[in-house]
Amino acid sequence: MLKEKRKLSFLVVALIYAFVTLVGVWAYLLLYPLVNTYLAIFLADVIATTLCFVFSLICKNASVYDPYWSVQPIVILFLISIGLEMTLFKWLLLVVIALWGIRLTANWAYTFQDLSCQDWRYTMLKEKTGKLYPLINFIGIHQVPTIVVYLVITPAISALLSTEEASPFAYIGLAISLGATILQCVADIQMHRYRKNKNAPFIRNGVWKYSRHPNYLAEILMWWGIGIACTIAVPACWYLLVGALANTLLFIFVSIPMAEKRQGEKEGFDKYKKETNYLLPFKIK
Repeated sequence: MLKEKRKLSFLVVALIYAFVTLVGVWAYLLLYPLVNTYLAIFLADVIATTLCFVFSLICKNASVYDPYWSVQPIVILFLISIGLEMTLFKWLLLVVIALWGIRLTANWAYTFQDLSCQDWRYTMLKEKTGKLYPLINFIGIHQVPTIVVYLVITPAISALLSTEEASPFAYIGLAISLGATILQCVADIQMHRYRKNKNAPFIRNGVWKYSRHPNYLAEILMWWGIGIACTIAVPACWYLLVGALANTLLFIFVSIPMAEKRQGEKEGFDKYKKETNYLLPFKIK
């Protein structure tokens, strides 16, 4: 019965995202002749996110939005690359982002139970904000992450649209992003194993021995790597690194503090906090 419920939930989410993607592409094609490429993508992205929000209300679960974070960049970048003259750098850029997105989506699918289960953070926000929750849900849970992810992929959009030949040094940025994806994958696998055979209040082995949030560190490094690679390839788009900065700030001031607060409710957190670094695998004096 539980397996059938999970399968049905997967099907519902898949259909939602297929429909949302079609509407997003349709919106982009309508907007493209009227505004520049960046604005057309942004507006289509916001429209698709709003539609996702509507479906989350229908399903009574804000976690309907969760896969959007990793699906959005793949859909946007691969669609705009159609018909462009592709170089080795551009292909590798798409491959690295696709690997990141597929891995993150697969991790979501692995942890996804069914549509009756919602991310604890959303439930907490609902309890805390009360009547304001619909607004928090629309802006904070849906639109803000969409805007941040849009910002982090703008350097990639710029690199794909550019006719400039990428410098060999640009590949260093791609290597950073690929390494970050591998780190995130390792961190998630180790966390899944820990949860399956939980014998301590905190995970203290593998990469989690050196950082309390190696998965978030990897997510931050992923987009700095892409930003650096694309800025080296197209120096004129240096200002688009604001996306990687916004992503970093989102994790440092929102995601990580929320996780820390929840962990802080467990016995022994103060000792764990002293013995394991916050984000970076080393202390900054």
